[in-house]
Amino acid sequence: MVEDDPSAEADGPSAIRSIALSPEDAVDAYVYGRENPGEAVLRVTPPFHGRMRARIHVYHVDDAELTGAVHLSPATVIADDVLAAYPDLESALAEADDDPAADDRLRDRHADAVAEWRTRARDAIADSITLETDDGTHRVDLKTLG
Repeated sequence: MVEDDPSAEADGPSAIRSIALSPEDAVDAYVYGRENPGEAVLRVTPPFHGRMRARIHVYHVDDAELTGAVHLSPATVIADDVLAAYPDLESALAEADDDPAADDRLRDRHADAVAEWRTRARDAIADSITLETDDGTHRVDLKTLG
């Protein structure tokens, strides 16, 4: 199959030319993974074709191999410098003394910092991503919605 040929038969992820995603979904998936057990990804489900839509998907057991879905890690669609700037609550809490009022202030500041980070991250979605397929690596464009 020729991946740039729109008439090529769509039989796997290598048929995908572009993936549309919500920047909010990407940011929510990343934050979920940092703040909760389980994992959140951007999921693309078969049947595959040239233009696909990724939606947020939360799981405790990865079923991609069973369903044939492609899971995009939110860390691969948000710019690295923005990921590195994610506010770290655990370090701040570890450095704080045992004062409950200080703990509450740190949590409030963390919530504000995450809200600011979310705004920055929504504007830092990559233009393309590389998928790993049975046929090797495959580069696709990312298109933001909204």
